[in-house]
Amino acid sequence: MAAPLKILVCDSVTQMGPQARGSVVIAASHGGLYAVHLALGEGVCGLVVCDAGVGLDQAGISGLAYAQQFDVPCCAIASASARIGDGANCAQSGVVSHANAPARQLGITAGMPAMQAAHLMAAATLAPVAVGRPPEESRMEIASTGRRIVLVDSASLVMPQDVGAIVITASHGGLLGGRRETAIKQAAFAALYNDAGLGRDNAGISRLPVLDARGIAGATVAAHSARIGQARSAWERGVLSHVNQRAAALGARAGQSVQEWARLMARAKP
Repeated sequence: MAAPLKILVCDSVTQMGPQARGSVVIAASHGGLYAVHLALGEGVCGLVVCDAGVGLDQAGISGLAYAQQFDVPCCAIASASARIGDGANCAQSGVVSHANAPARQLGITAGMPAMQAAHLMAAATLAPVAVGRPPEESRMEIASTGRRIVLVDSASLVMPQDVGAIVITASHGGLLGGRRETAIKQAAFAALYNDAGLGRDNAGISRLPVLDARGIAGATVAAHSARIGQARSAWERGVLSHVNQRAAALGARAGQSVQEWARLMARAKP
């Protein structure tokens, strides 16, 4: 009998590294299309992610159906059961909320502990798949009479030129592994994330106080108002759910549209 596959635990699919190939991964990322594609592209054989509150158009679990196209078992844990962005917590406390057909065929069901699901995947006969080119992640700029307004589908796409800009990202608003330096890579003037349904310990908005400490106006959109992983959805439909103290001092408030918030931030005095 073949030895079981290795189980890797990480805070994000962007931090897996080469050891992910041929492994089963518990990643504390949301379960959107791009995140799952990235994991499969790295050679992951089975995947456990976070459902990010499921959200608008079930964007938080849209990657499960994508993985199913390649017969890769993939399941999502309930965001209320473990902290999004915290791999160790997801592995220890996560409870499965959704599973695709290949995962269900292995006996993975809603209510199962995340680690048990991972062990079922690891015991199966699985191999990496070729998924081809990833879905396009976007970086685009919105016309503004004030500060630059930049839309990015992932916080990983924030670049040095975004210092001082209004950055609208479709990533979840949780710190990765609780590390403060992961709040944002550059000193933007303002930054927006998806609240991923808040989840356990309000992990989906844990970046906001850290942004405050750095003097950055921070906000999140409600997961039910915009598709996580798609910045254009946040721009077109997003409604703010939470703002930090810096943003509030500049006039931001829950219930504002993202466009209203962004243009307010673009005109705000330093």
